[in-house]
Amino acid sequence: MTAHPDTYDFIGIGLGPFNLGLAALTEPIDELTGLFIESKPDFEWHSGMFLEGAHLQTPFMSDLVTLADPTSEYSFLNYLKESGRLYSFYIRENFYPLRVEYNNYCRWAAAKLSSIRFSTSVTEVRYDDAAEVYLVDTDKGETFRARHLVLGTGTPPYVPEACRGLGGDGVVHNSRYLQHKQQLQQKKSITLVGSGQSAAEIYQDLLSEIDVHGYRLNWVTRSPRFFPLEYTKLTLEMTSPDYIDYFHKLPEETRYSLEQRQKGLFKGIDGELIDAIFDLLYQKGLDGPVPTRLLTNSALRTASYEDGTYTLGLHQEEQDKAFELETEGLILATGYKYTTPAFLEPVRDRIRWDGQGRYDVARNYAIDTTGRGIFVQNASVHTHSITSPDLGMGAYRNSYIIGELLGSEYYPVEKTIAFQEFAA
Repeated sequence: MTAHPDTYDFIGIGLGPFNLGLAALTEPIDELTGLFIESKPDFEWHSGMFLEGAHLQTPFMSDLVTLADPTSEYSFLNYLKESGRLYSFYIRENFYPLRVEYNNYCRWAAAKLSSIRFSTSVTEVRYDDAAEVYLVDTDKGETFRARHLVLGTGTPPYVPEACRGLGGDGVVHNSRYLQHKQQLQQKKSITLVGSGQSAAEIYQDLLSEIDVHGYRLNWVTRSPRFFPLEYTKLTLEMTSPDYIDYFHKLPEETRYSLEQRQKGLFKGIDGELIDAIFDLLYQKGLDGPVPTRLLTNSALRTASYEDGTYTLGLHQEEQDKAFELETEGLILATGYKYTTPAFLEPVRDRIRWDGQGRYDVARNYAIDTTGRGIFVQNASVHTHSITSPDLGMGAYRNSYIIGELLGSEYYPVEKTIAFQEFAA
């Protein structure tokens, strides 16, 4: 990409794995000029969850570039080669990179790219009707001009309404778990709320050290069970261009209904981890009862704090019965939820919204009224299904967006890959 023009072809706001992949894939394209703006001083992806042994739930080919351009110098395999670790990874015979390893890979790629500005926050986005460009203001007093925007601000941690504003030093979202782990382990009791992969990893981590520190450990979920991630191959075909085409054409109400029912396809727990937790419970229980409780069907309704103790008001859904649980430490593994960035307010009237106030994301990932001015990363589960947060679909989506930016296909975009048929 040509550096520092008067007007960029596009500006990427936020630098998670998806916009970082876009930066890597557009770097060799001379016909495009782009800039990526990130508020953090360096690339960082869920650093609070770098637990020992924790790995991605997608194979290494779901890196920044490979599924769009297997020859790219920004591939995970090239990172391993340059790091002197390619043969070790080969001998390991495990396709799933460690989470901290993936983060290191992304930092390596980011350091090679010339289009990224770290430690810079976007304060406002405006539109110049006369020039037909977006004006992107930053906290450094700069204004950058671009014909297109790609939003990659990610999904911030979600805190349930009942837990907002709680006092004390014992409540933490799982995104900051490792930074607060030692402090939590000084408590007499710790309660974990949530039932996804992150919750399971934290529970296993705390359970493994329960007899060292002597705390009571509770794991609470509103789900009827601690359900595994569905990872069979025909189910994986739902992360495909074929399924996006099918899902996107469904009525809005149907898509919203499916969004709720499909959570187990990308928010469940790795089956091997569930088994490892059971085996650890069995091992810990050989010498007597383990001071831990696993509570299913238990929805968090209220929460209060007084004198170092959190009181959780829970509701057993199937029994329709309320009960309370007291704890000194509280970990909220309650996931992440997209919120519209405040800096978009001046161009709100240029964005299409659906019946529930969310982006009306077109098939080409655009959300603006022109149909090709503002694109989004990972904010379209309600329009593009489980492919939205899937790392393996990042390169596909970026290939699609690059084609829209150029007006022609640069990286070949697969049209159909599935054996099964989704539509009548």
